[in-house]
Amino acid sequence: MPNIQINEKLISFITFLPIFLISLSIHEFAHAFSASKFGDDTAKNLGRLTLNPFKHADLIGTYLMPLVSLTTGIALIGWAKPVPVNRSNFKNILRDDAIVSFAGPFSNFILSIIFFILLLFFAHFGSGDKHFILNFFWYGVFLNIFLFFFNLLPIPPLDGSHIIFDLFPNNFTARLMKLGIYGSILLMLFIYSPLWSFFMKFINLILSLFIKTANFFNV
Repeated sequence: MPNIQINEKLISFITFLPIFLISLSIHEFAHAFSASKFGDDTAKNLGRLTLNPFKHADLIGTYLMPLVSLTTGIALIGWAKPVPVNRSNFKNILRDDAIVSFAGPFSNFILSIIFFILLLFFAHFGSGDKHFILNFFWYGVFLNIFLFFFNLLPIPPLDGSHIIFDLFPNNFTARLMKLGIYGSILLMLFIYSPLWSFFMKFINLILSLFIKTANFFNV
């Protein structure tokens, strides 16, 4: 029988991709759900009030970037189609928009806690070779903690830019919101600048708290 070897990078990619799709879908669903609760059914009417990842998928961010990551080995940077929100439908525009903007990242934080609880549960009660399933849940913790803090950065088009304008509406934050394509360029410059290493150190610091908690439970 031939000795078939599977590339470890491919295994990691196959493990990571479902987490990636789930996390992005729940993030966008949270935006759509909270917007609907505050009176804006724009996303709902467009079929975006759903957990179906294909409804939220972006050709480049959801499909192309993961493939580029697999073939080149660069870090996976991806995104979903932003949920459309019509702020004029809100009763309290600034407050409601801030909550709707925060709902997406907050859903990722909650999801990271859920994945961590599942990791602890399977570490103690799972049987057989648990390596794959524990890696799967740890990817869930890592990605969703990353998405929580990354999306709170006050750089357009991230949710943090909306939140900072809603909390501090002034000329500076208004101009920040209107950067458009330049905001995306600024975001890419941040990702490939030395500041990115400080951001990732912060993420690793948060993850170390999860690891210490896992060690406390003898995982």
